[in-house]
Amino acid sequence: MPTVVLMDVSLSMTRPVSLDGSEEFQRKNLAVHGLNMLFEHMSSNYRLEFTTLMAFSSLWELLVPFTRDYNALQEALSNLEDYDKTCVEAALQGVSNVVQQEWGSACPCQVVLVTDGSLGIGKGSLRHSLQTLKQRGDEKKFPLPFPFPCKLYIMCVANAEELQMSDAMDNLEELLRLSGGDGQIFTVEGTLCMKSVQAMFGRLIDHAYSPFLAVLHCGNLSADVQVFPRPEPVVIDEEVEPIPRTVSTEIDEVGTGTTDELEDEPSASQMAGKSPNFCVLLHGSLKIEGMVALVQLGPEWYGMLYSQADSKKKSNMMLSVFEIGPEPLPWLGKISHLGPISEAAENPYGEDDNKSPFPLQPQVKRSYAQNVTVWIKASGLQTDVQKILRNARKLPDKTQTFYKELNRLRKAALAFGFWELLKGVADLLERECTMLPDSAHPDAAFQLSHAAQQLKLASTGDSQYAAFDHNIVPMHTDFSS
Repeated sequence: MPTVVLMDVSLSMTRPVSLDGSEEFQRKNLAVHGLNMLFEHMSSNYRLEFTTLMAFSSLWELLVPFTRDYNALQEALSNLEDYDKTCVEAALQGVSNVVQQEWGSACPCQVVLVTDGSLGIGKGSLRHSLQTLKQRGDEKKFPLPFPFPCKLYIMCVANAEELQMSDAMDNLEELLRLSGGDGQIFTVEGTLCMKSVQAMFGRLIDHAYSPFLAVLHCGNLSADVQVFPRPEPVVIDEEVEPIPRTVSTEIDEVGTGTTDELEDEPSASQMAGKSPNFCVLLHGSLKIEGMVALVQLGPEWYGMLYSQADSKKKSNMMLSVFEIGPEPLPWLGKISHLGPISEAAENPYGEDDNKSPFPLQPQVKRSYAQNVTVWIKASGLQTDVQKILRNARKLPDKTQTFYKELNRLRKAALAFGFWELLKGVADLLERECTMLPDSAHPDAAFQLSHAAQQLKLASTGDSQYAAFDHNIVPMHTDFSS
């Protein structure tokens, strides 16, 4: 999960902070000290994650592209310059551009916005941006929510009382809500000083950057592993009183399986061990054999471990988390029913590996004979109407097909309450009737007039004619003589 650090370098960040018995600091100095603390923590615990540093005032600038070199990030912090007024909207647009260019729109990202809570002045200020949200067109759309999954953490080098004296806190909360609400606003507790800023960044580290330590078990073998980013708690909506489920710190390996090619999964977490151990052995085995290991993360909660290379020389052990339940993969069946081949009555793969027990066939065979009519786009509705008109022009040869398509459209229109459609198709059929050539069979005119009349009656909504189960039947005619 890459991290974007967005540093406010506007003039308001140069405001002095008086510290008793020491030299005078600027708010920018306190923010730089807190970010150095964050980078030192990440260099020790998140060495494989990518981080970028951006600065903004009225414009934004990419100081350090996505990197794992935290020395470069800290050096860029020490060389920050001061610019003009604050413009948060432009900075957020810059974040969107940088992340999409590097990672696309599928990779989740964390954005750490460091500011003093000053919203800017006039046009371009956060206050002005939020007030004009509803007056914007698509070309000048506000950058939030980002087109990629994101957690926004706002670090304010100011205490809550200072922010609440103006509308700064309300606007920052609105900014967090627009981002999706998946984040948090951190403020300085107590007096603004070096220790209080350290404590604020410490709370961010505990909340978003604390390592997830677990033990991987496989029979009598075990290894300490670190999973990052931290697996998120999962809430099952179907439960009456849903309780967030968390991944257990005791991870059990259930078994292994072969694979030809694995796709990138957004739920994948990278795993790394600090010293050679069973985890390294497992990683090498899975990589060489092209296999995956099935692991149990909690009660009826499973995932899989596999090796994924981010370059020709480097590869990582990845953890993909399945949905909670006994059957996360329908084609595999219940995980608890898996076992060694030796316990089976006969080899399920055949003597020469010429068959496979997977995918499992469902016990109840579903019928797909009756397709449900769905009009998501106008083109789908247009196709169904054109199909009726094509059959109408071939009457009486296509009488049965004409009424079949007509009744299908009638039922769908009644189910959606689309009375206008019935009236419109009736008008089209009447028009087709008037345009019949002289050589047309006389039955065609009778059938078109009859179908149009029945659709008009149904469009009134009268229960006598608009019954859903009722079908329009062909008009009985006799031209034998």
